[in-house]
Amino acid sequence: MHRDEQLMNQVLGCVRQAGQIIRDHWTQTKDVVFKGRIDLVTQTDLAVEDVLRTSLLPLVPGSTLLAEESHTSLEPDEITWIVDPLDGTTNYAHGIPVVAVSVALWAHGRVRLGAVYLPMLDELFWGRQGRGAYYNGQRMYVSCENSLQRSLIATGFPYTVLEEIDPICARFRAMLASTQGIRRLGSAATDLAYTACGRFAGFYETSLKPWDVAAGWLLVEEAGGTVSALDGRAFSLSEPMIVASNGHIHAEMLALLQGTL
Repeated sequence: MHRDEQLMNQVLGCVRQAGQIIRDHWTQTKDVVFKGRIDLVTQTDLAVEDVLRTSLLPLVPGSTLLAEESHTSLEPDEITWIVDPLDGTTNYAHGIPVVAVSVALWAHGRVRLGAVYLPMLDELFWGRQGRGAYYNGQRMYVSCENSLQRSLIATGFPYTVLEEIDPICARFRAMLASTQGIRRLGSAATDLAYTACGRFAGFYETSLKPWDVAAGWLLVEEAGGTVSALDGRAFSLSEPMIVASNGHIHAEMLALLQGTL
């Protein structure tokens, strides 16, 4: 077995292990702490992050961990595991099963592999750079839809929604009026995985962090889609907005979003 394939399989084992913790905790009383006005953390977030730290770091000697609950910087090192232990914590706290474990390996300036696992739905998405993307073992591809009007789009609202309320509402209004509909699942990792497998034709959101997007970014591109910054430049982890699509509607999405500025 090729080393990269072996590593991918090991990572999938790690995310399944992490997902089992979420399932085990699902019916327990949620110990919720507010990091901000609407930004939550639970003991499950912390427990999953600890397990992923312990299981992932030995897989690549010299690697570091950039994770939501323990980060001290938003900049990955040369070789870094970028981890969101429980994307969709607000959903989790309210018993909504759209929650995800997101793991990506950043190496030498880009994401090399990634996995997004929805444990309550048992949906596992993964991909490797140049090797395609998969959903529960089957190769996946982005939507073939080429009309924005017939496209289902996903978005999300940042924790800084009050500070950004006017541009957020302007973009939402423009997109809602120009598409088949908009969905807001409450998990950016899920939104990107669902864009990669063709359920959504596109996704956009502002003020996300590296752990929200690293794995999903790779999935969309490996499934044949396009990911960019708002101005159409190549996406980077420091961009204030991510725009992801099947590629066919990308120019229309960008034009619409840029027109609200």
